[in-house]
Amino acid sequence: MSASFKRSVSLLDAVMVVAGAMIGSGIFIVSADMIRNVGSSGWLILLWIVTGIITIIGALSYGELSGMFPTAGGQYMYLREAYNRRIGFLYGWSFFMVIQTGTIAAVAVAFSKFTAYLLPVFKEENMVLHFGNFNVSAGQLLAIVIVILLTAINSLGIKYGKTIQTIFTLAKLLSLIGLIVLGIWLGANKTVWISNWHDAFNFQKLSSNGFSSYTSMAFIGAFAAAMVGSLFSSDAWHSIAFIAGEVKKPERNIGLSLLLGTLIVTVLYVAVNLVYLAVLPLHDIAFAPNDRIAVAAMDKIWGNSGTIIMAALIMISTFGCVNGLVLTGARVYYSMAKDGLFFQRAGHLNRAGVPSFGLWIQCIWACVLCLSGHYGDLLDYVIFVVLIFYVLTIIGVFRLRKNKPDLPRPYKAFGYPVLPAIYIVVASVICIALLFTKPRYTWFGLIIVLLGLPVYYLAEKKGKRSLANAENSN
Repeated sequence: MSASFKRSVSLLDAVMVVAGAMIGSGIFIVSADMIRNVGSSGWLILLWIVTGIITIIGALSYGELSGMFPTAGGQYMYLREAYNRRIGFLYGWSFFMVIQTGTIAAVAVAFSKFTAYLLPVFKEENMVLHFGNFNVSAGQLLAIVIVILLTAINSLGIKYGKTIQTIFTLAKLLSLIGLIVLGIWLGANKTVWISNWHDAFNFQKLSSNGFSSYTSMAFIGAFAAAMVGSLFSSDAWHSIAFIAGEVKKPERNIGLSLLLGTLIVTVLYVAVNLVYLAVLPLHDIAFAPNDRIAVAAMDKIWGNSGTIIMAALIMISTFGCVNGLVLTGARVYYSMAKDGLFFQRAGHLNRAGVPSFGLWIQCIWACVLCLSGHYGDLLDYVIFVVLIFYVLTIIGVFRLRKNKPDLPRPYKAFGYPVLPAIYIVVASVICIALLFTKPRYTWFGLIIVLLGLPVYYLAEKKGKRSLANAENSN
């Protein structure tokens, strides 16, 4: 008897997957670059609120799709059903090449960055391997070890992955709440707060030499560039849909977990940024050492002991985030393989009921990406491609309402059609702006997506040939 997915993921587990995949390293780092782009506290908070709102809108729209297709594969399945196999494949291809593996690599690199704060041997500057002009740091090796370790654990079965996810997500939620409470109770500085909120909505560039104004066109680009950090920090919220085949009562619990998870994280993110503004002057936020704002804030609140505690908590957060990404990603390759669009072995489950081949293929490529760049570079590679497919997926809600009106919809997107349309417009504007403000990374991401087209046609041709051979042999 062949192995099958086991519906063992409860609503609590599902919420922990959503929140745990969202909360990685970003909230502790990215506000530094955001402040450098916007130069004011009001715009910083507004960006986080806007990001939270569109994330929740996206989650509410995904709830309808997850109720319609409560099986493994998530966004790949939605795009395939709303459009065709080709669009579904382009997502799966991009998911494997950039989106999921790039995010795994970015968060694993962030884990090593904060480990280096406690154990300097893992600093990025400490090169341990040399291949001509190509050097590998101790931090990159640590990131690779973490990805391999979590892949091995998740290949043992869903129960191990979900247990790690629940434990580490609860730990990181408590750490964020602790940062908020300590920041308000011990670290809030009235003088700093008032100074940071003086002229709070003057959108300007903050450099080491001071403030400078943007032109009207540059404003749009700076706004989009600043949102890369908050969008990345709020990404992966839809990961629970990838393991829909293992969720109890998926038609109810997936949509509910998406709403609860994104709402919880959004509130915490905004609160944490308010703490940063209550503890640190804008300049200290913008130019915190290595962008480690949370560590700098804890240093102000609790001295050296606070920085050590925060670095340890961020290690816990990033470890749990990598686990959630590793856990969910292989289910997409499983669904693609079942459609004949990925390695055939990825479409089989091991004795523990998990797609172990997909897990290890994902692991290998994520490890390669750990060697390919730094945290900020990986963010820029990922977010543009992510937004393209988010827009296509939300448009898919409209297409399915028109083309497949009779499909069962246990839940319908809240605020349809207005809220999904708002998401499409906002995300599209950000995509277009990023094409011009960060061309080095966004055009590269777009090229990766388009390279999937010849791969798709080769896969289709091979699939048809295999089917014809099978028919002839009969």
